[in-house]
Amino acid sequence: MANDKTRKFSSMIVDGVAQAPSRAMLHAVGFKDDDFKKPQVGIASTWSMVTPCNMHINKLAEDAAEGVDGAGGKSIIFNTITVSDGISMGTPGMRYSLVSREVIADSIETVTGAQGFDGVVAIGGCDKNMPGCLIAMARLDRPSVFVYGGTIKPGEKRRDIVSVFEAVGGVAAGTVSEAELKEVEDTAIPGPGSCGGMYTANTMASAIEALGMSLPNSSAQEAVSDDKKNDCHRAGAAVMKLIEKGIKPSDIMTRKAFENAITVVIALGGSTNAVLHMLGMAHAANVELELDDFTRIGANVPMLADLKPSGKYLMSELIAIGGIQPLMKMLLDAGLLHGDCMTVTGMTMAENLADVKPYPDGQDIIHTLENPIKKDSHLVVLYGNIATTGAVAKITGKEGLSFTGNARVFESEESALEAILDDTVVKDDVIVIRHEGPVGGPGMREMLSPTGAIMGKGLGKDVALITDGRFSGGSHGFVVGHVTPEAAVGGPIAIIEDGDKITIDAENRLLNLDIPQQEIDARLAKWKAPAPKEKRGTLAKYARLVSSASEGAVTDKF
Repeated sequence: MANDKTRKFSSMIVDGVAQAPSRAMLHAVGFKDDDFKKPQVGIASTWSMVTPCNMHINKLAEDAAEGVDGAGGKSIIFNTITVSDGISMGTPGMRYSLVSREVIADSIETVTGAQGFDGVVAIGGCDKNMPGCLIAMARLDRPSVFVYGGTIKPGEKRRDIVSVFEAVGGVAAGTVSEAELKEVEDTAIPGPGSCGGMYTANTMASAIEALGMSLPNSSAQEAVSDDKKNDCHRAGAAVMKLIEKGIKPSDIMTRKAFENAITVVIALGGSTNAVLHMLGMAHAANVELELDDFTRIGANVPMLADLKPSGKYLMSELIAIGGIQPLMKMLLDAGLLHGDCMTVTGMTMAENLADVKPYPDGQDIIHTLENPIKKDSHLVVLYGNIATTGAVAKITGKEGLSFTGNARVFESEESALEAILDDTVVKDDVIVIRHEGPVGGPGMREMLSPTGAIMGKGLGKDVALITDGRFSGGSHGFVVGHVTPEAAVGGPIAIIEDGDKITIDAENRLLNLDIPQQEIDARLAKWKAPAPKEKRGTLAKYARLVSSASEGAVTDKF
């Protein structure tokens, strides 16, 4: 299949007398003479021993490389970074989490652009490296396939990482002993794979499959399984077909494809981080997408999946009944998906789903359209005098649909967590955590430690939390994140005072400070910008470049 069309980029690197030095160096890394005539495919591996989510991906990268080579291409494996949200959660290190999405995207773009790869297979296994891979693919616009590293097996007693965070709150409440906490700690994470509920990793894997950028079922396979090994091998072969046919991410990542991804995320009860990441991915793909699109689509799409954190089941249990393909077929048949969208199979979404069988009778993980968990979206975009450009909540209905309480203000996640654990926070409080946005953090930390402590202490229905930071997919309760404008740039969240009344109204999509507008204006007039927390290095660069969370927190919006 090698020709000028299929070797559009690699030919510039390896063809002709002038490129003999390039060929000489490539001989040293295993190229044979015949390999220079083949399309080159970069295999972007996010392997590291930093986290269980990615500890197995080196082997998956080798499987994908075999798929490329077996289909007539030449594979080149290279690495990018990953950081662990779960490990850095609740610490200053978590500031680097969202930043890493941009570093990953930049690094994949950099290596692929420099080395002249004709196509890309990217394998991600944790929250930020998945959208990071997709942002790079969209920017490069070369034939590409994404592979999800797969979900973790359940721990003992169906435990997962959120079980540990909530047990910490249980210790503070006196309902969990330190010995019981140690048992949960020792048994929650049994091996490789991404966190086991419909948290951000599984949410984004599902969104990417619905977007058409991964092969059918890639989102619903355990990390250690023959299915995942085969998925990688097939992805290597699939990218070669895309190269031959000239199908690029811009042919797949269309506005209608993003609408499909949003629809599937809503039906699954997915993470609020999906809003942030899909806005960022759409920006990279030059697709117009905004917060209000989530509201528009969500008005007609029900939440159907009874999955953790707010539900009962783990991703491994959804895998056992068929993954998300039967759900997508159900949504397609109901007219809720665009079936004419191209995918990495080289076929449309409708063609991929044509022969998918329904879920087995008797399962209750995925509800029917006639009997939804919630009749419309759980992802609720709120506006009001606190969030004039928007905020994002995850409201399943179990928390209630409105909350009014007294502001208890904290300038950092750590101070809020301490107050939750030492009983300073009480019933009817609205916890306000500010200066944790993309600029103010810098880095927009996730608030799983405070929300886990709230749930562990039994306060899930008694207090609410709002922040210009964001939430882990494992967070649940009456929580609102992504409040924009953020405090560091003078957003109204910056002028809230202890004792102010705050109302969160999910039905009317409002987030309001219940004081006169004249008082709000007077406080804003006195506001002064805080000094930057970081003056040099990665976080300082990020704070200077990053856009608002309502725009995806991207760093190339000029």
